Amino acid sequence: MAETGQAESEQDIERKIEETRQRFKSEYVGESQDKYDSRDVERLFKEDALVEGYLTWRQFVVEDTLKMIDESLQWRKEFTLNDLTESSIPRWMFESGAVFLHGYDKEGNKLFWFRVKLHIKDAKTILDKKRYVAFWLERYAKREPGMPLTVVFDMSESGLSNIDMDFVKYIINCFKVYYPKFLSKMIMYEMPWIMNAAWKIVKTWLGPEAISKLKFVTKSDIQTYVGPEHLPPHMGGTDQFKYSYPPLPDDDFQSPICENGPIVSEDESDIKDIESESKETLESSFNSEQSLKPKKVNFLEDSQKSEDLDRGEPGRLRGARKPTTTFKGTLLDISPSEELRFGAKESERKCLIILNNVTKNHVAFKVRTTAPEKYRVKPSNSSCEPGASVDIVVSLHGGFQASPQDRFLVMAAEMESSAGAGVSELALFWKEVSKAKVMEHRLRCHLLESPKSILSNLSESPSATSNEHQDLQSTLMRVMATNSRLEQKLDSCVWTQKVLVLMVSFLLALTTYSLWTS
Repeated sequence: MAETGQAESEQDIERKIEETRQRFKSEYVGESQDKYDSRDVERLFKEDALVEGYLTWRQFVVEDTLKMIDESLQWRKEFTLNDLTESSIPRWMFESGAVFLHGYDKEGNKLFWFRVKLHIKDAKTILDKKRYVAFWLERYAKREPGMPLTVVFDMSESGLSNIDMDFVKYIINCFKVYYPKFLSKMIMYEMPWIMNAAWKIVKTWLGPEAISKLKFVTKSDIQTYVGPEHLPPHMGGTDQFKYSYPPLPDDDFQSPICENGPIVSEDESDIKDIESESKETLESSFNSEQSLKPKKVNFLEDSQKSEDLDRGEPGRLRGARKPTTTFKGTLLDISPSEELRFGAKESERKCLIILNNVTKNHVAFKVRTTAPEKYRVKPSNSSCEPGASVDIVVSLHGGFQASPQDRFLVMAAEMESSAGAGVSELALFWKEVSKAKVMEHRLRCHLLESPKSILSNLSESPSATSNEHQDLQSTLMRVMATNSRLEQKLDSCVWTQKVLVLMVSFLLALTTYSLWTS
């Protein structure tokens, strides 16, 4: 019965996606062909996940979803987001370091930093600042589609002169309208008490769901959400990262470790990986003629076929978790599309990345990771023949465990037909290839829940669960009551402050009048 309900739910989502597209085409696109960027309209009609994101954010109410899409697509055209590049933003904005992406929270979400003390309200530059924020969001959306962000407002050493309500409202709209489902949480760090009144106004702009994502923290409790390795020293962390420009900050992707341990040089690593892979291929060719042919595998087939394939796979592929989703790229189709799934069991410590060359030429590829000491990647640097597939095995090394913060970067570039695919040729190719010709796709790590934790959750007694609920409810009631009293005191203080200001103003006016008449 549960499966039937889930299927009905999925069918309902598909129906609403189609209804949204049809109504948008007839009621909005039909009005004017110049209202939106045609590339955005094309994406809307091709990508189900995009439409589903809008629908989810509007509780699957199609009428509200259509209004949201209309506003979002008009904004994208107004800010020319599809053509927004680094060179179209004033250089001084990048140099200021007021906004940037760096590090991850404990759930593996990228951190989007706003250093409030570096922002000064200025009507002349507000449009450029808005485009600057849009640039960062669009850059991230293209690199890690579907992965939410955690926004950190670092308010240390900031004051009223740094508060720009129009800019704050714009940032909120970016997540509320323009990039639905992008916001994981919004962390307000060390907010000065003088800004409380301003944030009461901000809360009125947020919907109930967005308000629940607000987290007000200090140095003592920010590590509830972000680990010390991703926090700067002034927040009690150990991250020594210092923003500088150029270039734009990015994940530190490095070569994974080779068979004999960590690699010293990247060029050396490329040679060792390719030589190791060539040696393995030569050895396996004596045992099976199959290894000489490019192997194509459809991992979406039934489990019986997968089991049959397991029996015929080389030893390095056996036990690797096979992907079930595919990213369609310009040069390569990459499976999985978004994440590698690792677990605690021995059978869950190895994953498979499948690259399928969709061009008519050889495609060179490299795989990099943010945690090179943890993973073995074979092959990590090689080439793929036209129409062929390459299986890449990613395995955890030693006693290391995967983390949601770990990332993998697959880089690919099309080679000339006359180019060689040897060790030296590949090394020379990657040194000379233009960055504009390199296709990049990022994969994140997902941790599977261990059976022990699931069983322990199931084995909890109902009475204990009931008691916990009662304790939580009573705690929540106490917190709400305390919050209500604090708000009353705050309102009283604000009223007293206004009265004092009026009295002081009256005394000053009286004094001035007395001096003038005398």
